[in-house]
Amino acid sequence: LAAHQKNFRLNVDLRSYENNSAHRTADIDRRRLIVRRCQPFYITVQCSDSQLLQNKLELMLHLGRREEVEVKVHTDRGDGGRWWFDRERVQDELLLTLRSPSDAIIGRYYLTVTMLSPEGQIIKEVKGNSFHVLFNPWCKDDVVYLDDDAQLQEYVMNENGIIFYGSWDYISRRYWNYGQFEDYVMDICLQILDNSTKARENPKRDIERRSDPIYISRIITAMVNVNDDNGVLEGRWSSPYYDGVIPVYWSGSVPILRKWSRERTGVKYGQCWVFAAVACTVLRCLGIPTRVITNFCSAHDVDGNLAVDVYENFDSTSKEDSTWNFHCWVESWMKRNDLPRGNDGWQILDPTPQERSDGLYCCGPCPVVAIKEGNLGSDVKYDARFIFAEVNADLVYWLVLPDNRNMDTRYVGSKISTKSIHGDRREDVTLSYKYPEGSEKERVVYERAGRRVTQPTELSDDPVRLKLIIKHAKCVFGTDFDVIIEVKNEGGDEAQVKLTMRAMAVTYNSLHRGECHKQISNVTVPANQVHKQVLRLYYKDYARCVSEHYLIRVKVLADVQGQNVPYMAVSNIHLSKPELSIRVNQKPYIWEQVTASISFTNPLPVPLRDGVFTAEGAGLLSDTRLRVDGVITPGEKVTVKITFSPRKTGVKKLLVDFDSDRLRDVKGVAVMVVYKRRRSNSPMFSGID
Repeated sequence: LAAHQKNFRLNVDLRSYENNSAHRTADIDRRRLIVRRCQPFYITVQCSDSQLLQNKLELMLHLGRREEVEVKVHTDRGDGGRWWFDRERVQDELLLTLRSPSDAIIGRYYLTVTMLSPEGQIIKEVKGNSFHVLFNPWCKDDVVYLDDDAQLQEYVMNENGIIFYGSWDYISRRYWNYGQFEDYVMDICLQILDNSTKARENPKRDIERRSDPIYISRIITAMVNVNDDNGVLEGRWSSPYYDGVIPVYWSGSVPILRKWSRERTGVKYGQCWVFAAVACTVLRCLGIPTRVITNFCSAHDVDGNLAVDVYENFDSTSKEDSTWNFHCWVESWMKRNDLPRGNDGWQILDPTPQERSDGLYCCGPCPVVAIKEGNLGSDVKYDARFIFAEVNADLVYWLVLPDNRNMDTRYVGSKISTKSIHGDRREDVTLSYKYPEGSEKERVVYERAGRRVTQPTELSDDPVRLKLIIKHAKCVFGTDFDVIIEVKNEGGDEAQVKLTMRAMAVTYNSLHRGECHKQISNVTVPANQVHKQVLRLYYKDYARCVSEHYLIRVKVLADVQGQNVPYMAVSNIHLSKPELSIRVNQKPYIWEQVTASISFTNPLPVPLRDGVFTAEGAGLLSDTRLRVDGVITPGEKVTVKITFSPRKTGVKKLLVDFDSDRLRDVKGVAVMVVYKRRRSNSPMFSGID
């Protein structure tokens, strides 16, 4: 037997190409075996002495960097909750069909194949083969199962996305390259799990729990930010960003993940949409259906009273709670067997570090349906009360006066948005989170959630009643523009009004960056008449303090002679930026060079320096920088060319960003269809004919 073992050869073929095609993982890798759980896959065993193929085979799996977890592959199905395989003699080799349970652990498996003699002695043992297992949303028995092919294509397979931002009355879109199937992204996702606090504290227990998408998604929300652990992204919400990258620069998750993997330290910097996009990439890569959600007028309730109280003295703002023009998180699809019935489906996950949850900066998963119904009890995990306030809290403005009376009551959680599965359109999912604002059902839910805020007092019935309206046309960054303040007197008496108008630069999460202009006017408004006041804003004034979000907040305070309580109005003005022009010069084919021309015209009245174009695209090219030499004068057009060889066929998007010293976050996108040459029969040239 010893002599026979020395000369005997046993080979294992994982049949990666055909298995990956069947398991929808070929876009991740065609050489390594990557399968989805609870779906069979096939390997073959060849040996130099075909007569020995009738001998018994044993298969053993190991997981973990130190193989902390061992899994036996049985030769019978048993109760269906374990790994098992069967064998079939096909000519001079064995075809093994392996089946994993629907709750198999996610990650990298190391396979050992052992051939035994009839007496039970080891004839040959083969190690060194490994494969990866991911969640399977196509399998009915998997808790992430999603019974909708169009949604699966969008929420698992689509590498290109759109993230909405701005404000409820001015919604813009940001194209994003999720790139979950780009080279080595899957490995980085598993590195993220391996570097979590749970993995470091107890590696064996952590690996055993990686069968549960609830556990894994919660780990991801903690690890996407650097707080508490060696996470991926460091957040910063105001300048300076000189030691990192300004958040609006990013157009995709892949450069962030690769940088973190190389350096193993937090990538600088991210804000909410960047955190959400990176989390979406990781979760989609692991096989959990995920989408990015944008909530407009999003509240941050720090005291848990389900109301956001903003104390305003007009000249400065002090906030204990806060509101953001928008806030992004993700939803992931899964069953919640840990919760009462009725909580399956979309689950909210928020990787932006805001509040601690079980001691860590993470948030969710929390069922969307629980938020809609106001079911915030202790039996609904996780962070339901905090999330409910983000979309449902009453927003109350208080003016700091001797009688401390309120100025205005508004509602948060508006036009909650995600990318449609039917193209690049916006889908409004607000009604998934809440009943119609102000409806009887919405107020019932709010009371069920446990509102504890004191109702503000009503304003007195004064003979003069004003209505303030702030209007403006499309405002373009780099130009001077007018803001029109309409003062409407809805009372029966003439009003002597002192108008104080302030324009200030703010960030999307309401941080003040400086005052652009202040103007005071005394006006007379006849009864039932409207007075219009013009506030002129000059580029030279707002350019010195405007944030990277290009947002101006205009506040108007109207003091009426003879009344104690003034009126106030607030409006956010989004300054639009130019777009890049991108032209692809020829029909693109896989693995053949294609050239794209990128053009930009300086719209500002000042020269631009340190110009940089950055291009990337899933299946097209990794992030590539092209620097512009010299100065770009006002009105000057610059054109750069970039050459690349597409790596995958199908519909692809080339995303380009332009940044300079005075103008940032200028974006452009080009959609292209990458074809294959008909003459090629190589397996790598698969896709669109």
